Amino acid sequence: MTMDIYVILVVIGAFILGAAAFYMVVLIQRKREKGKTRDIISQSQTDAERIKKEAAFAAKEEAYRIKEQANRDIQETRQELKSFERRLLKREDVIDRKADMFQKRERYVENMEKSVEEKNKLIENKNKELADIIETEKKTLHQISGLSKDEASKILLSRIETELQKEEVDLIRKYQEKSKEMAENEARRVVTMAIQKYAADQTTQSTVSTVDIINDDMKGRIIGREGRNIRAFEKASGVELIVDDTPGVVVISSFDAVRREVARRALEKLIADGRIQPGRIEEIIELSKKEVDEFIIQAGKQTCYEMNIPNLNQKLVALLGRLKFRTSYGQNVLQHSIEVAYLSSAMAAELKFDANLAKRAGLLHDIGKAIDQVEEGTHPALGADLAKRCDEKPEVINAIEKHHETTSPELLYTVLVAAADAISAARPGARRDTVEKYLQRIKQLETIANAYQGVENSYAIQAGREIRVIVNVTKVDDNQATIISRNIAKDIEKDLKYPGEIKVTVIRETRAIEYAR
Repeated sequence: MTMDIYVILVVIGAFILGAAAFYMVVLIQRKREKGKTRDIISQSQTDAERIKKEAAFAAKEEAYRIKEQANRDIQETRQELKSFERRLLKREDVIDRKADMFQKRERYVENMEKSVEEKNKLIENKNKELADIIETEKKTLHQISGLSKDEASKILLSRIETELQKEEVDLIRKYQEKSKEMAENEARRVVTMAIQKYAADQTTQSTVSTVDIINDDMKGRIIGREGRNIRAFEKASGVELIVDDTPGVVVISSFDAVRREVARRALEKLIADGRIQPGRIEEIIELSKKEVDEFIIQAGKQTCYEMNIPNLNQKLVALLGRLKFRTSYGQNVLQHSIEVAYLSSAMAAELKFDANLAKRAGLLHDIGKAIDQVEEGTHPALGADLAKRCDEKPEVINAIEKHHETTSPELLYTVLVAAADAISAARPGARRDTVEKYLQRIKQLETIANAYQGVENSYAIQAGREIRVIVNVTKVDDNQATIISRNIAKDIEKDLKYPGEIKVTVIRETRAIEYAR
């Protein structure tokens, strides 16, 4: 029992000692924490004081810097204001000087106006005096000459007209010489270059074709019993078949080259086949028509391929091939069109224009001749209408329509095509006329020249390429001779159709003859 109490007391004492020890530890820890807290607060207060002092110092520095910057800005503004003030003062001085100058000019102008008024009055007085003198002189002249006012006016106008006519001729000569001097060398160079770049064989065609036969017995079979075969052939083909005494030859005559070609092919097939009768004739002619149509289309396509002209309307291609069977003055129109295309292209390239467009316009310039024998109208108008319907470019349409210069050309390509057309047609051997047309043109040339007053004689020479006009020296002076030559050239251009150009030469000659005896 005593032991248990002792143990309990020991335990209680130990508990009390532990509690006391724990309490002491807690007190010591609290004292340490209070000391740390005081240190932290003290340090914080110290830092706060330091930061406050630094902030106050920085604020003072910033305020000082701002004040210094403001002082500098104020100083600069003052300098600018002083400078602006000096400029204003200078401008005021300039304005004052200008004002003085304007006042001086105003006074000068006022003086000049007064002077002009005085001079105008003086001139008016002089004019009145001059008018009086002129009127007096007119009366005196009328009394001396015995002419009325109207008669004197007519004489004066006649003199003025003569003087103006002389000035007109002088101007014509001046500008002709100037134009020739400026353009002749360049034109000669371009045209010569174009001609040198293209050379082609030239053949002439007529209105007849010949077909060789094996023997003269074949002529009888061609004619047939009572001429039924030849009548059937001529009716189906639209040509005239001439079977005469010429040995080994039958002649086909027609102005339509396509019909003539169809008839030639058909007759050759009939002769080779030997079966010549009306039914067979119609069959062979129809077959030959199809062959010729195909040949025409192939000729057009081949031409476009050789000329490197793509995207041409198929209708124009067929008409282009048809030109292979069309002639003008004995010149094949397709060959002529190819020449014009090459020449136009060469000249356009030399002048830095579109050579392909010029070539296209040159190739199509005579396309209207493929239909001008079956439709009403001139070949330029028909060709231009075709080109419009086939959506050709305006340059091509204008070249087709105006390459003969019936109206003024609007585009350079038209001028090039017209020049190329003249070159192709005018070179020696390119075209030929019938004797009747040649004689008719010669007669018309001389008739046009002889119609002018003062012309004594006229002579067409150089195969109709030149007309020489002899004028009366007493009736026509040098100025009138120039005017006559121009008027004759214009009448020839208006009334005649001719290949190339015609030179008009007016000759006025004075001869003094005396005999020594």
